[in-house]
Amino acid sequence: MELPLDHFRLIGVSPSATSEEILRAFQLRLDKTPDEGFTYEVLTQRSELLRLTADLLTDPESRREYENLLLDGASGLELSSNREVAGLILLWESGASKEAFKITRKALQPPQTPALGSSRESDLTLLAALTARDSAIQEQELRSYSNAADFLQEGIKLLQRMGKLEEIRKDLEEDLASLLPYRILDLLSRDLNDQESHKKGLNMLENLLIKRGGLEGNNKSEYGNYLNQQEFEAFFQQIKPYMTVQEQIDLFLELQKRGSLESGFLAFLSLTAIGFSRRKPEKLFEARKILKKLNLSGLDSMPLIGCLDLLLADINQATARFSSSSDEKLRDWLNNYPGNKLEAICVFCKNWLENDVLVGYRDIESKEVDLDSWFEDREIQDFIEKLEKKSNKNTFKTNMQNQQIQRESLTKIDEEDESTFKNIDEGRLPLPGGIKQVYENPVTQENKINEEIFKNKPIELYKFFIEKIAELKFNFGEFLNDKEIISRSPYLVYLYAFLILFLFGIGIGLLRNNSKKSIQNQAVLDKPLINTDKNQKISEKDIIKEIKKKPSSGLKPNTRKSTANNSFEFIEISKVSPSLEEVKSLINVWLQRKSNYLAGNSEINLSKIVSNGLIDRTIEERQNDIKKGIYKKINSQIMKINFESQTSSRIVVLVELSYIERIIKNSGEFVNETSLSPLRVKYILGFSNKSWKLVDFVSGL
Repeated sequence: MELPLDHFRLIGVSPSATSEEILRAFQLRLDKTPDEGFTYEVLTQRSELLRLTADLLTDPESRREYENLLLDGASGLELSSNREVAGLILLWESGASKEAFKITRKALQPPQTPALGSSRESDLTLLAALTARDSAIQEQELRSYSNAADFLQEGIKLLQRMGKLEEIRKDLEEDLASLLPYRILDLLSRDLNDQESHKKGLNMLENLLIKRGGLEGNNKSEYGNYLNQQEFEAFFQQIKPYMTVQEQIDLFLELQKRGSLESGFLAFLSLTAIGFSRRKPEKLFEARKILKKLNLSGLDSMPLIGCLDLLLADINQATARFSSSSDEKLRDWLNNYPGNKLEAICVFCKNWLENDVLVGYRDIESKEVDLDSWFEDREIQDFIEKLEKKSNKNTFKTNMQNQQIQRESLTKIDEEDESTFKNIDEGRLPLPGGIKQVYENPVTQENKINEEIFKNKPIELYKFFIEKIAELKFNFGEFLNDKEIISRSPYLVYLYAFLILFLFGIGIGLLRNNSKKSIQNQAVLDKPLINTDKNQKISEKDIIKEIKKKPSSGLKPNTRKSTANNSFEFIEISKVSPSLEEVKSLINVWLQRKSNYLAGNSEINLSKIVSNGLIDRTIEERQNDIKKGIYKKINSQIMKINFESQTSSRIVVLVELSYIERIIKNSGEFVNETSLSPLRVKYILGFSNKSWKLVDFVSGL
């Protein structure tokens, strides 16, 4: 056997050592005999090799000849078979543990396998275990943890195959277990092109976490003695940035299935990160679903869910979430923020994304968050529009169900009412109580009809029929576009068409047969349409002409007249399908009245055209300004307005405003001015109590 060392390394001196230094080193090596359990025979051979080396190097002639051989390129020492194991021990002692392990492992394998039970087998097995452990230590010092683990695993396999040294084998297994976190770090931190090593590191990490019982470490495992919870958390924070966002999602979701709540929370953050960074809003839905189901002690999830609602353009929900937060300091900050709540929520969301969400991923670059670019992204806008359409579709289906109940109520007329209906004269309407408010909605109770319509106002009844037919036609257009409903219930199409024709026929018949009587009643009940003298005979033709000059309108002026503070008239919109100009007029009233109120010049009394929630928000804003001792002068003008969507229950318009806002102290001192032209705002209107109301708006689109 040839060993990869020379006589100087074997005895442990430098090539320039003197004879005295060589003899001193020789004596020290003799006195420091390995006590790990080698046989007496091999230790004797070791001493003999040391003596031969000392004699060679202390004899001037022999040393000169040996040095010439080294200069000529000679390397290594050739040993006889009976001195091979002793030479390997000296090689190990010289610090060449890895070389000694490789040669020893080879000597234990066929065809060099020593005789079973021999001293050679015993010494080689012990030397393999010692050199494997020391080799692993050397690799750890070089931070090559994966290589260190390979040496330990090879040593364990050799000892298992030889069936010897069980105690030493357990020591090697413990060393391997304690090395696991470092191995994972080594494998994951390598270049992503080394996919095999990276995948191996991920599998090892998942197995470690499963054995520990999740991130919380709920299970007792062999790793508990080498990695307590505090050490594990530090280790996990160190390796997390070496994993991609999708790798973290897969890992945390798997651990959550196994009962780890903390993993569920990290899965929520990872889904939010990939949703925001990759412009995948559907991932935000998954994240919100996970967070809602989590029951982590001490976690205030409301503002986090509110941030997701904000990113999905659901301002009302986001505001409600933040208001429901259990964090009193957060609520105080929100209420005292020097601006509106939406701006405060945006600031919170931006900081949360930057500091808690978009950090700790290998493939996400941490940078300043730009919410404007998120909302301006075409894919995000398309997704939100689809959400709104889906919401409208669901609302329509609910309305259809209510109308089905309404239609069923029409068939439930008792015998007395039915007989009365059959015996109606063509020239007159049924008596009050004949038909029992057949248009009353049995579910919402919002569409009750005054019995006076049936008594004295056939013209009003006709208008009512026309209005209902228009509404049915509007809904029916959407109904025909919903292929899912039609395919499931095709008979509804015919029923719907029959109902429209039925109502239209009744209205036309009543108008034709009762026109004269209705015009007379209208003239009596309402203000005369034309000026007449007592003796002047009013012809039916003149009255009809005058009626045509004043057609019924969906815009109903309120009894309050416009004042200096209210340049726009207070109106309600009752049409099922209002025009863009009518919607614009309503928004102008809102802008003017809100501006006057925030300036402290008037009260805000718009409950007929604005939802209570929007009014309450404006009142709250004014109360906060009063506390701060300020008021606001706002000048806003609609430059452009377009429909975004329109249904029978919801209208969305996109508006561009010329907007100037000045903040002034009560003492008259100017504080700040904000000027935006254009300011893009989305206004949302809903149909309630037979009229349209402004229910919400989203600015800064």
